Amino acid sequence: MKEASRLFFCLYLFSGALIAQEAQPFDRLTFHNAPKPLAAGAKTSDWPRVLGPSDDASSPETHLLKTWPATGLTPVWEVTTGEAYTSPILSGDYCVIFHALEKQETVECLHRETGQRFWSQAYPIEYQDRYGFGNGPRGSPVISDGVVVTMGVTSLLHAYDLKTGKVLWMHDLRKEHNVPQDFFGAGSSPLILNGLVIVNVGGKAEAFDGFEDRRDRAAKLATKGVSVAAFDLTTGAVKWKVEDEWGASYASPIPAKLHGQTKVLIYAGGESDPAIGGLLCIDPATGTVHSRFPWRDEEYIQATGSSPVVVPGKNRAFITTCYPKNQPLGGVMVEYDAKFQAKEVWQSKKIGVHWMTPIYHEGHLYAIDGERENNSRLVCVNAEKGAEVWEKNIEWEDAAFAAAQGRSKPVRLSILRASLLKVDGHFLCLGETGSLHTLKLSPQGCEEISRTQLFYALNTWSLPSLSHGLLYVHQQAESLDRKNGTRIVCYDLRGE
Repeated sequence: MKEASRLFFCLYLFSGALIAQEAQPFDRLTFHNAPKPLAAGAKTSDWPRVLGPSDDASSPETHLLKTWPATGLTPVWEVTTGEAYTSPILSGDYCVIFHALEKQETVECLHRETGQRFWSQAYPIEYQDRYGFGNGPRGSPVISDGVVVTMGVTSLLHAYDLKTGKVLWMHDLRKEHNVPQDFFGAGSSPLILNGLVIVNVGGKAEAFDGFEDRRDRAAKLATKGVSVAAFDLTTGAVKWKVEDEWGASYASPIPAKLHGQTKVLIYAGGESDPAIGGLLCIDPATGTVHSRFPWRDEEYIQATGSSPVVVPGKNRAFITTCYPKNQPLGGVMVEYDAKFQAKEVWQSKKIGVHWMTPIYHEGHLYAIDGERENNSRLVCVNAEKGAEVWEKNIEWEDAAFAAAQGRSKPVRLSILRASLLKVDGHFLCLGETGSLHTLKLSPQGCEEISRTQLFYALNTWSLPSLSHGLLYVHQQAESLDRKNGTRIVCYDLRGE
């Protein structure tokens, strides 16, 4: 049986080699099982950006598993990684991952079904997180027109050829535009739109030498600099710049169709004292700022991570924050007029999100409200009026994990500050400690269809990626049972 399995594995790798002859196995890769064939009539899609092909944490894929086998989901392959809070990005046969390995930010291009590597690029970084979190990148890669773009934790912006890994161009944004380290380094993912790489740079008028006192640093942070910039995807040439005192957040720029025109929405605002920032509406062709909608409390410590949510066909967008901690500002829905000026429609403290991006679905917003693990909850909010429809804490008792820890009583677990992904008529929910759930969400409530524990690990903060029936999950901390460390795992979700 083992020989037959080994023969099948070799044949599978050989068939993969016919598709991507340059892909090779490497020492950090473990191949488990070949995925099932795609179902007849299954709709598939790439996942070229952090929030998926539609920039709204949804996927058009169909014929996926909705209930998990009793033995759990089948892993296809896994790759051990260094430090990062990023999501894998996929285009065709290519899966690009971004992490810091041995003090080098590392970009690797893998075969999506085998995990074998086409190419790898790395460069040294010097970064120490001020709050003791990981020292790797926060912003995920983005792929368009055969080019991979990454922005690292120290604001190094790179473009690579997707097939060969050749460096096409780079910018050291920190040096070029006096970008401060910010609370957790640079963390916004770029947006590629119509041949432009649009970045929330967060530059300032003066450079930072690391020796400023609080007053001097606050003064520098308050100055105008290059807040947003657009670079030519092919050459890296600067096409336009927006100068503003609003810095760089951890949210990603989002394209939005407003009054029949494509605009870019950026929830900007980095470290500043007092804190400043809000929603920018920009013309992607020229860099013209149509409007600035302030939405930030003055409390110093704030890190905005949730990207704008566009309401289709309504000329509306929603932004949210869980800061300040004691009395969160919450969320606000704005509507744009024909001149792209934003006006508040409603605001609510019932939907203050830390980092996940809420999902708009059939007139409602679904999100994880709360800044801390102990106050997080899944909420449904009416998108027209802002009223909370329901809240729910998804909790369960796990006897298997308790036994592994030598405990006699089951351990109570929860999804905590989870991520949501809308697909195939339901929602996938990745819990903060490694659980995966299928949920049916509607104004009538939350129905849990299935649940499995992929691993037991803290800090599972990145949205999973879905492409061609395969789910890619980033485990960002060592497992609590010490069975595995940081890694990216590909799971088979292909159904009938």
